Amino acid sequence: MGKLGYIFRCIAHMDYGALFQTVGDCHDKSGKNRIWLFADVVKCGFKFGAGYKDYSLLEFYNMNDAQRATFVTRGVNNTIVRRLNNPEYYHLVDNKNEFYEFFNEYLHRGWLHFSTCSKEEFLAFMEGREQIIAKPSDLCCGQGVEKLKVADFDSLDALYDYLKGSGADLIEDVVVQHPAMAKIYPGSVNTIRVYTVRPEDGEPHVIYACIRMGNSDRPVDNINAGGMYAVVDLETGKIAGPACDKEFHVYERHPRSGTELPGYQIPMWDKVMDLCHAAAAKIPGMGYVGWDVAITEDGPLFIEANNLPGHDAFPQMPSQAPDHIGFKPQFEKYLGKL
Repeated sequence: MGKLGYIFRCIAHMDYGALFQTVGDCHDKSGKNRIWLFADVVKCGFKFGAGYKDYSLLEFYNMNDAQRATFVTRGVNNTIVRRLNNPEYYHLVDNKNEFYEFFNEYLHRGWLHFSTCSKEEFLAFMEGREQIIAKPSDLCCGQGVEKLKVADFDSLDALYDYLKGSGADLIEDVVVQHPAMAKIYPGSVNTIRVYTVRPEDGEPHVIYACIRMGNSDRPVDNINAGGMYAVVDLETGKIAGPACDKEFHVYERHPRSGTELPGYQIPMWDKVMDLCHAAAAKIPGMGYVGWDVAITEDGPLFIEANNLPGHDAFPQMPSQAPDHIGFKPQFEKYLGKL
């Protein structure tokens, strides 16, 4: 009932205006009949767990069913989550403060649970600090994250009042990324999203990694906040191809820094892999996690983790999968038939 229940929940909460807009967009791109496209979108939802956004982004209208069956759609991704992740442990990654406490040895920066601290604790934390990152407790995709400079406020009292008014839950040191990471784009901390799976045998495996890069005036690299991503070769740590964003744009060079992306070497790659393997083995009840790793001159560290790793960062966009073969077979090497 899990898969059917998921499909019926999607139907009940679907934005039908956006659905029909997607059908129209796919018609404009493919020239195929709108009625056929609508029926095909519905079919792919039931048969492959593909929402209408999947259908459009992956260009399912150009594929046969055998090809479609190889893609990690939203429904397939949710199936992996249900199979490997126990909701009783979600709080360890959903709650930033619990995550910071549980994985403190891998953070390598100062932080403070601002929403529960006293003003005296805040003032003590700020001693000697010129800037901080403030994060809310209930938003994702980089929303609500602010980089704040002490010099921009009349006093620490004024900064404290601002943080209280903004709903900040956690404040932390600004991560200074490795020069090789800053060269890609200095306007954000460019993180590596590392996906680990731990099947029933209990051994964690890194199944995929991509680099996420900022490409806006916001200090975040999230794909849903104007950023972009590129596949990283797991063996070498080199960027394996051009970057993509959610608007289908493809970038051989970063549009703001001019850095050439394919072949670019990510520093300290072995340490990134070791960090994620160690963390995946440590966290109970969570067999499928997306780890966001920043790299400094002192080594890699965690920014956060995700118990529902986004499937939209897999190398499945049309420019990344010209043979129309998706990423699902990579999961099935470890998990069997999905």
